[in-house]
Amino acid sequence: MDIDHSAPITSRGSIEIAATPLQVWAIIADIDRWPSWNTGVDKASLEGPLQPGTTFRWKAGPGRITSVLRSVETSRELGWTGKTMGIDAVHVWRLEPTQSGARLSTDESWRGWPVRLMRKRMQRALDEAIAVGLGDLKAEAERRARATDRAA
Repeated sequence: MDIDHSAPITSRGSIEIAATPLQVWAIIADIDRWPSWNTGVDKASLEGPLQPGTTFRWKAGPGRITSVLRSVETSRELGWTGKTMGIDAVHVWRLEPTQSGARLSTDESWRGWPVRLMRKRMQRALDEAIAVGLGDLKAEAERRARATDRAA
């Protein structure tokens, strides 16, 4: 799956995580628990199985977002499309194994009339959300990986 590269706003980020791709996957695939680790998400609810075509609803900042899973590849990729307040978004997370754990990359695109009206402001907001989300996910995945190592 890919984002809309022709959209007025796109953002990308990646981060190295000292946890296995499966450990990171367990966190991103548990959509109902996103608010427990992602400071940018207030609520999230998956409305069916974790598979393409399933809807989930969530709240991030002022927006209530309705999203549909488009790509679900265990330990490799999670992608969705979403709509909120006149914005059409496409978001993809990709996982790759590394020698020290995993690399998580994320790409997102936004299209719609609010984006055209407030392009610079919304670009900054998306860039910040990507950076904060990656940092939050890294912290949670590494915390869980350490806890698993201690229990072993």
